[in-house]
Amino acid sequence: MQNPWKDIPLSDYESHMSLDTVAQLQTLSSVMKHQFEAVDAESVMILGVAGGNGLEHIDRARYKKVFGVDVNSSYLEEVGNRFSSLDGVLELICADLTAEYDRLPQADLLIADLLIEYIGFECFGNVVKQVCPKYISCVTQYDTGEGFVSDSPYLHSFDGLDSIHRSIDPDKLKECLTALGYSGFHSERYPLPNGKMLIRTDCGSNDTAK
Repeated sequence: MQNPWKDIPLSDYESHMSLDTVAQLQTLSSVMKHQFEAVDAESVMILGVAGGNGLEHIDRARYKKVFGVDVNSSYLEEVGNRFSSLDGVLELICADLTAEYDRLPQADLLIADLLIEYIGFECFGNVVKQVCPKYISCVTQYDTGEGFVSDSPYLHSFDGLDSIHRSIDPDKLKECLTALGYSGFHSERYPLPNGKMLIRTDCGSNDTAK
């Protein structure tokens, strides 16, 4: 079965996410600025980079390497066009993280925003073991009873995601990361206009803390 993210036009995704009633594109851009600045890292890997939202906050004086990973090659092509200013720093990797995680390089900071919902804890754990980050920052979504995709004119573009989506319990996420050797958890919550909430979870490798 083809990953349904390959069938969602980037224009539909970004138009939906930026609606005033959804406001996730804007919120995630702000969150990513803090994710980039929160730790001492020279390389960062962004899982599910989509159209590159948040990359405008990359400080080239801080980050020597930025990896953008996505399953949709057309998304990555657009990222390359939009962020030519990051030439020499930005490397784009087209990979299905449920099967091709072993192609990923190592990075100091691993960012997974609204990504674990679509690959699950086991696959995310495989990614973490491969990338060996010193720091991890994740954003997950707390869903209301109305479903994980908010109502909008673009709603049906996301119909195929039902087959791969799962809700993520923040406590279960911490258990998963603890088992992988991470600690020092810090959480932030970001309310959204439609009653949903984004939850950011940061942690560091036990080896880094020594």
